[in-house]
Amino acid sequence: MENNNNRRIRIFDTTLRDGEQAPGASLYPEEKIRIARQLAKMGVDTIEPGFPISSPGDFQAVQQISRELQTVEICGFARAVKADIDAAVKATNDAAHRRIHMFLSSSDIHLDFQLRKSRQQVVEMARSMVAYAKQFVDRIEFSPMDATRTGDEFLFEVLEAVIAEGATILNIPDTVGYALPEEYGAMFRRVRQSVRGGDTVEYSAHCHNDLGLAVANSLAAIAAGVTHVEVTVNGVGERAGNCSLEELVMAIETRKQTMGVETGIIISEVFNTSKMVSRIMGFPIAYNKPIVGRNAFQHEAGIHQDGLLKNRSTYEIMDPEKLGIPRSMIILGKHSGRHALKHRVGQFGVELTSEELETLYTRFKEKADEQKIVTDDQLMELVGSTVEGQMEAFTLNHVQVVSSSDRSRVASVSVRNNQTGEEKVYSGTGEGPIEAIVQSLRQAMPMEVEFSDLEMHSLSTGEKATGEAEVTILVGGQTYKNTGIDQDVLIAVAKAFVSACNQAVRMQGNPVPQISASSAS
Repeated sequence: MENNNNRRIRIFDTTLRDGEQAPGASLYPEEKIRIARQLAKMGVDTIEPGFPISSPGDFQAVQQISRELQTVEICGFARAVKADIDAAVKATNDAAHRRIHMFLSSSDIHLDFQLRKSRQQVVEMARSMVAYAKQFVDRIEFSPMDATRTGDEFLFEVLEAVIAEGATILNIPDTVGYALPEEYGAMFRRVRQSVRGGDTVEYSAHCHNDLGLAVANSLAAIAAGVTHVEVTVNGVGERAGNCSLEELVMAIETRKQTMGVETGIIISEVFNTSKMVSRIMGFPIAYNKPIVGRNAFQHEAGIHQDGLLKNRSTYEIMDPEKLGIPRSMIILGKHSGRHALKHRVGQFGVELTSEELETLYTRFKEKADEQKIVTDDQLMELVGSTVEGQMEAFTLNHVQVVSSSDRSRVASVSVRNNQTGEEKVYSGTGEGPIEAIVQSLRQAMPMEVEFSDLEMHSLSTGEKATGEAEVTILVGGQTYKNTGIDQDVLIAVAKAFVSACNQAVRMQGNPVPQISASSAS
């Protein structure tokens, strides 16, 4: 039950501005617009779509996002320079709700070596540029850059100056990720208590993750009274990145009764947003990344698996399905126990005697020692050999790909329909070998299959490294995902595709239709 007395924390997303400043994360305008739509769908309060003065593309993206997303506040980013402010004002002119976010260095190290201006010059710049922006936009956010390495006396002087000129939101950033949580929270308390007019404005936190403290520092700022927190999806950003949206939001969601705060984020969209940003930016998500990492809700240790199968709350403090994460709680590997193995086999409608389970367990352990994890299709092969039957609808028997640098790739596959006992060969072409393989395998399937997503990873190093492919498909509007493992990554993709198709057949509970001979190439 929601507590209506909880303080609302406004989520300010800067994935498209500060997040894009990560090396290699540059986005095209149309990519920014796609991500912005998803951010709005997820329920963020404010989107900072870019730095309008920096390029025509950024200006265009900010302008289009301002025109299209009328339910979200749009923030134009600017240095304390008239040309920057003019560009930000113009780019956000059509937004239904907007603010201008202006920044200016404040620490001595920045003033001496980067800005090369005196403290008095900085105060005058801050004062005059806030006054200038106030002519056009009511909501002005001011950020004294590198605030956590700026002494209180000068920080207070700058903040008092901008409040006097009409700044409405003070963002006190930990620009280089230097602060400790207790220091960062205390700084906000001192500012609120000591700065003239400090009780008339709103406060925002902006933390970088150089010491791994961005989320902790943001939570400390919230405890100190901050109502806006600036974040990025997957924690992307310069150097070690920014405060991670999904980590902060789920820390609040999980502990909101203790903290007395809440956000407006629709948590069922968190995973979809994370995957979209990862794909578009080309930044893989670490396996152990909290909330959205591949291992965040997966368990291989037998003790953990046993506890989870008895009660999910033994080892999980969040429900992944509420986050939009497909449930794949149990990963079968060399640390898995009999309970997990029996449970997984049972999910496929197979009941084993105690003797069969022991035989399967021995074979399973040998396979797990060989390649670390055992995929569902491999498990079903082991089950089939144990009970002397075939458990899967389709078996991939052969893959061949012919590649060339100047022409289409050609693939041929041999697939056995285990209901009819027929094995047929199919061929296809594509601009790349994976497309050619998928085109071939689609012909072998008795249903329409859409290739949705692919992730590839190396499970080992050296010349004999094993590749793992994780393929996601859509069948009848439902998502199915499975894994293939092989030294040849193309064969791993083919195995994963067939495994996902087998999963679709199992989950839909349909008998395997017979494929006419005319469908084979």
